[in-house]
Amino acid sequence: MANTYIQIYIQLIFAVKGRQNLIHNSKREDLHKYISGIIKNSNQKLLAIYANPDHIHLLVGFNSLNLKISDFVRDIKANSSRFINEQKWVNGKFNWQEGYGAFSYSKSQIDKVVSYILNQEEHHKRKSFKEEYIELLNKFEIQYEEKYMFEFDED
Repeated sequence: MANTYIQIYIQLIFAVKGRQNLIHNSKREDLHKYISGIIKNSNQKLLAIYANPDHIHLLVGFNSLNLKISDFVRDIKANSSRFINEQKWVNGKFNWQEGYGAFSYSKSQIDKVVSYILNQEEHHKRKSFKEEYIELLNKFEIQYEEKYMFEFDED
């Protein structure tokens, strides 16, 4: 489309099915590289990624009119699940939970969000994933019903 330019910054968050701690520290970098390739092949730009043992955060520069966010997330989840299963990182079958969070940011907020994502390990020493996720939903004034949220262990 002539004279159409898009740049939207989106933080994506999704969780391991059953909130199991299946993403081990020793495999984190390989998963980051693999997901980075998925994003690059979609012609989007990965700005930050951090895979916690039970959930993942991505910050993506999204610049496409022709790619729906839901399709983009579906592709990341399906392909990364396939990769983890082919590598036999877990006993049984690895899956991501259904659903995801997608939160938009302005360019002026990017450095802060990148820092937040890259410091997830420290962040989660003080706050659970459930607390973090609900805080984001509230910050972005997203109405939600807990019964439709990720499966959370009682903290």
